Amino acid sequence: MIKRIAQTAGFSGLLAALLLTLLQSFWVSPLILQGETYENAEPATEQVAEHSHEAGTAAHTHEHSAEAWAPEDGWQRVLATTGSNLVIAVGFALMLAGLYTLRTPGRTRDGLLWGLAGFATFSLAPSLGLPPELPGTAAADLALRQYWWIGTATATAVGLALIAFARHWAVKVLGAALLAIPHVIGAPQPEVHSSLAPEAMEHQFIWASLITNVLFWTALGVLSAWLYRRFAGANAA
Repeated sequence: MIKRIAQTAGFSGLLAALLLTLLQSFWVSPLILQGETYENAEPATEQVAEHSHEAGTAAHTHEHSAEAWAPEDGWQRVLATTGSNLVIAVGFALMLAGLYTLRTPGRTRDGLLWGLAGFATFSLAPSLGLPPELPGTAAADLALRQYWWIGTATATAVGLALIAFARHWAVKVLGAALLAIPHVIGAPQPEVHSSLAPEAMEHQFIWASLITNVLFWTALGVLSAWLYRRFAGANAA
């Protein structure tokens, strides 16, 4: 069983990660790079604040902390993106393969439903309150956003499970309520909404991120279901 889970997660995670990297390279990453140009652009004019003192005028100096290392554009960035995608994809594939031990997909296309459920849980539902953001976009406190994201993903996963597998209608209603609760509470928002990138680019980035993720989850679900059933048949033989 452990071998089957590991094989399923390893192969399906690798293939889905390569697909995700390819989609991001042609659609998402160029938008991020464009957003960074707005974020890193120097202001056209500088305003220097001066304060009068009894002895005269003192100028204020600014100290800039050294920037943390980041991969350069090109192969370093692609390699870093591929590595992170691989870790994430294998982790999600392990989760799906573990769930298959509890409810084995009868057909390969059943993996499509599992993949769509994963997309709804980890991408669609959180993005309703915290949409994907380009560099230079104002955001609320990071810890608050992380707590809301975790709570939303958990409530969505449990809610979908209750709706899909519960038999009593009252439990299904409870599942539907769980889907709505995080959005009734509302995601943490910044005091002032602002973005350095144009609004049209923001909308394009949100759609690009969501479509990329739904294709990734669809591929991961179908591949993991197909491989799990294939390895199950091979072990049975």
